Formats: sequence, structure tokens, C-alpha cells
Amino acid sequence: MQTHPEPSQFGMQPLAMAENGQKLILAAASLQAHTFKAMMRHQIEALAFLKHRYEQDVKLAEDLIDGSEFNDAFDIFSTFLQNAASEYATEAGKVAALTSKLASETARRVRKEARTAIEDVAAKTVA
Repeated sequence: MQTHPEPSQFGMQPLAMAENGQKLILAAASLQAHTFKAMMRHQIEALAFLKHRYEQDVKLAEDLIDGSEFNDAFDIFSTFLQNAASEYATEAGKVAALTSKLASETARRVRKEARTAIEDVAAKTVA
């Protein structure tokens, strides 16, 4: 006599768990890609700023060599320091704004992924 096992009430649960796991992995990969993109934006900004500052350092050396008197050197150096301080302050503002923007984008993405996950769970619960 052949017996047929009764289907388990949990028969569909492993499939649903696999789908949720896949969505979780995709959401994590998306978040990692977003983080990588944010890090690269910061690096690009920092390198562009450093390139500019190094060019200013070379210009300072050239100006000091070209200056004929001590007073000229003092004026050149003080102007250089004033400009450098101003540019560092401006750059700090840019970095703060960029960081704020990236944090906002990340929060928006996480909220969207969480909302999608909750809606999926709710839809499966109703079904």
C-alpha cells in the first residue's frame, strides 16, 4: 500500500525565506555599492583639493625665490597662509555638505528597502 504524505502547512515557507534572503542580499549589495560610491566621491574631492594646494605650495616656493627682499618674502608667506586658511575652511564646508548629502541618500535608500521588505512580508501574510 502506497501512502502519500500530507503536504506540510509550512510547505511554502522555505521558498518565501529564500526570496526574502535573496532580497536581503540584494539590498546589502546595493548599500555596499552606494557606500563605495560615497567613498570615491570623498576621495575625488580630497585629491582635487590636495592637487590645488600642492600647486599653491610650488607657487609659494617660486614666489619666495623670485622675491628680492625679506619684506617681500614676509608678504608672500602671509598672503599664502591667509589663502590657505580660507581654502581649508571652504573645503571643510564642502566636505560637510557632501557628507550630509550622502548620509541623506543612504537613509532614503535604507528607508525604501525597509518599506519594500515590510510590504513584501505583509503581502505574504495576507496571502
